[in-house]
Amino acid sequence: MVEEAENKFGRIDVLVNNAGIGYSSAIEEGEDDAIRSLFETNFFGLASMIRAVLPGMRERKQGTIVNVSSNSGVVAMPSLGYYSASKFAVEGLTEALWQEVTPLGIKVLLLEPGGMKTGILQKNRQSVRNPAYAETSGAVRDLLEKQGDSLLTGDPERIAKVIIKTVELEDKPNRLILGNAAFDQIMQKLDDLKTEYSAWETISRSTDFPEN
Repeated sequence: MVEEAENKFGRIDVLVNNAGIGYSSAIEEGEDDAIRSLFETNFFGLASMIRAVLPGMRERKQGTIVNVSSNSGVVAMPSLGYYSASKFAVEGLTEALWQEVTPLGIKVLLLEPGGMKTGILQKNRQSVRNPAYAETSGAVRDLLEKQGDSLLTGDPERIAKVIIKTVELEDKPNRLILGNAAFDQIMQKLDDLKTEYSAWETISRSTDFPEN
């Protein structure tokens, strides 16, 4: 498809990796085929598309790659552990990618949106429930099933417009949070991480070889 697009239009200026699927499951409940299917779409498909467009962008010394992660790529929660794991992988790949290709004239943008009304909840695969997780993973799944789209406040049309405007900027951010809830959750996670890491700093710094 990349070759076909390049033959038709002459070049690919922007790649937006937006394809994604969900999977509701406690970690123990996870089914191998569902986990692998999730990663094939959310991570491996994204990585394949990047590798396919990079030669052309690199040759022209221009282009923008937009990887759609999620607030779940920063903040994990019960029942969405495998989904978060796939998005955490996207975060790590993208952070390395922009360091590799920025000197080549290629821009990389990582988006971290909150829940969007795209119908993803209705399409999510579900694992068989284990009653041991009724108060953790099960409670989250109950909430998603009962309230569903009312929990998803992101407007896909507005997000699409923001993506276009941001791609057109000369000075683009590397990361961009989208949505009020996502912004609050990610900022709280960053504060919590700093507090916990700092509290254990002495032990963290005690594991290197002694200085000569």
